[in-house]
Amino acid sequence: MDTIRLPATERSPRIDFNFGRGHLALRGESYPEDAAAFYGPLLQALRGYLAEAATDPIVFEVGLAYFNSSSAKALMNLFMPLEDAAAEGRPVTIRWFYADGDETIAEAGEDFAADFSHARFEMVEELA
Repeated sequence: MDTIRLPATERSPRIDFNFGRGHLALRGESYPEDAAAFYGPLLQALRGYLAEAATDPIVFEVGLAYFNSSSAKALMNLFMPLEDAAAEGRPVTIRWFYADGDETIAEAGEDFAADFSHARFEMVEELA
């Protein structure tokens, strides 16, 4: 499956989905005008990848300094197929990066983590 790389914009994060390595990453801020349109193709590609490569480990790194509620929904839509894959025995790690002292992003990560019982969810504090 092809790698998806998109540069960050003022309203959307940098995307680096390297399916060949099983490494997916989002970095930056996320408040696109239409989150469903922005994240929809990523979700579709992720589902295709999960259907093709059934056992390869996956690491999904999320480092967002800010995201809006529609982006939060889109993130959950990306996370759920990963949780399903982990429930089927696939090694899945989600790394949630947050800046030192950013309690809002840290709490958001903890909220997401509470929804996972099969995928490994790691909170990673980035020191200034």
